[in-house]
Parts: sequence; structure tokens; C-alpha cells
Amino acid sequence: KKKKKKKEEEEKKRMFGEKALELLRELKRAREGTLPPYNEDVIRRVLEEMRVLFEQNQQEVRATTDGEEGLFSGIQLRHACLERNQRCLLAYVYNRLIRIKDMRWGIGAILPEEFRLSLCEQETQWFQRYNRGLASYMRSIGDGNLDLTQYTSPPKSLYIEVRCVSDYGELATDDGTVVQLKKDSQHHLLRSQCEQLIRLGILEHIQ
Repeated sequence: KKKKKKKEEEEKKRMFGEKALELLRELKRAREGTLPPYNEDVIRRVLEEMRVLFEQNQQEVRATTDGEEGLFSGIQLRHACLERNQRCLLAYVYNRLIRIKDMRWGIGAILPEEFRLSLCEQETQWFQRYNRGLASYMRSIGDGNLDLTQYTSPPKSLYIEVRCVSDYGELATDDGTVVQLKKDSQHHLLRSQCEQLIRLGILEHIQ
């Protein structure tokens, strides 16, 4: 009987936390450099599940206080489920923010439409605040023109060889030269001027 009861409790625990766990599975399945749409529907279901669990615990805690016995294991189970759901929700939100931050450093201050559509309103606001904070910091150091996002790793040389993956048009260099970026054309450019285009997939670095 005890083994059967324990098994039933474990099954309930898995069932209660399944929706929250699905959020993390969804995030893990997404390819690197992408972000799945904010799953508001599942989050709402998880919060509703937590509300029900909390109210049931409140009722049984009051009943236990009034002298009823045999309710403690159920209270513990529901409390464990509440904590698990909370951890899953926090992990989901945190890891989405990490990906959004990486997009800022990898893509730039303006996100492509497919990424913007994947953000909820609060994430969009967070991205805008992060943008402003990063821009303010970069203006405060050096001569105010330092772009920290250009060099995610220490450069080996100032100039690099690049190949144009797709037609882009004109690129004005720092010395006033205008370079025509046509598909399959190769150029010897300052790394600082083409890092962003490399991240966007317009140029590729020729090793």
C-alpha cells in the first residue's frame, strides 16, 4: 500500500509540473541563435495550476490546524510542485533574457522582425532598457565612439579578407572610399567596419 501510494504521489507530481517543464523543453529545442515565441498560453496555465495548488494547501493547512489528520503528505507534495513550477518559470524567463541579450551583441540594436515578433511586451521593454544602458556606457568610455559589440573576441589583425554572400550595395569606409559589395566579390577591409555585416550574414570572413 505504501509503495502504491508513493507511486501515485510521484505520478501526480510529474503531472502537476508537466506544463512548466514543457516551456523549458520548447526553449531547448530552439536552434542556437533563435528564440521561440513567448508562450503566454502555457505560462497562464502554469500560473493557474499554481493558484489551485496554493488554495488547496491553504484549505488543508487550516483543516490540519483544526485537528484533522493525514493531510500533511498531500500538503508537502503540492508545496514541492509549487516550488518546481516556480523554478521552471524563472528558468524560462531568465534563459530567454540571456538569448535576447546575446542578440543585442550579435545582431545589433535593431532586431529583425522575426525576432521582434517572438518577444512579449515586457521583453521588448527590457531589450530597449538594455540597449539604452549599453549605449550610455559605451558613450561614457574612451572618446565616446567605442562600440564594444564589434569585438566579441580579441582581433588578430585590424584588416581581414571577406567575401560578399549577397548583394548589399555601397559601403562607405572610414577613409571615404566607397566599396561596392556584390555577391561573390572579395574585399580587404577593416575588421571594425565589417563585423556587423558578418554577423548579419552579408559578408563571410575568409580564413
